[in-house]
Amino acid sequence: MFHRFANPTRFLRLAAAVQPWAAGATVLLLAAGLTLGLLASPADYQQGETVRIMYVHVPSAWMAIFCYSALAGACAVSLIWKHPLAGLAARATAPIGACFTFLALVTGSLWGKPMWGTWWVWDARLTSVLVLFFLYLGYMALDNAFDDPGRGAKASSILALVGFVNVPIIKFSVDWWNTLHQPSSVVKMGGPAIHSSMLTPLLLMGLAFTTYYVWVLLIRIRREIIATKIRALQMRQAAGQGAAAPAAASAATSAPGEAG
Repeated sequence: MFHRFANPTRFLRLAAAVQPWAAGATVLLLAAGLTLGLLASPADYQQGETVRIMYVHVPSAWMAIFCYSALAGACAVSLIWKHPLAGLAARATAPIGACFTFLALVTGSLWGKPMWGTWWVWDARLTSVLVLFFLYLGYMALDNAFDDPGRGAKASSILALVGFVNVPIIKFSVDWWNTLHQPSSVVKMGGPAIHSSMLTPLLLMGLAFTTYYVWVLLIRIRREIIATKIRALQMRQAAGQGAAAPAAASAATSAPGEAG
């Protein structure tokens, strides 16, 4: 099963079947989550209407970590098993994860200003998420830094795997250090510490962002496969033209002798 979809043609058929469902699920979940979050859920007794930033900020932060985990996993598969589509999945995931991380940082600043009185503090959670954003940028820069795509993929994959150590730091930073950022209120031993009227739209937004990731990931992988096929075709055409040129020159130089 692991190598079944190594064939690009088989993967393209699967992606074409899944992509419309992922797009439809994204639209429906996003509409339901935003409607409940912005209109039906109550304001917080301390934060007031500002708490509604949570419905974008928290799912963005979840997806920032999820995408990097998927990126690191795809890089490991590409390095160890040489799976042909794993590298494409990693390359397609990086920009999506970077966008989610940037959105988490921006919405976190917008939420932090009225709550903490400042746009930014250098505490463990915020700093580690900023490092995650730079890891995404570093991966994309290193992947495109070499003329040989294979060398770029290998170097960027190693960076992604080394940088994965930052993921548990993000997760447990509020437990290991004294930070302004609040601890987890959804996934905890005693159950969620958030009322269902807020938890439901939050989870819907999390699902919407997840299906959006799947949707855009499939689009980007399909585009990478098609671009790879086009590059291979162009290289074969260039090689054919290069082989034809000496033959034509040889024929041209031998023609006068034959005529004489």
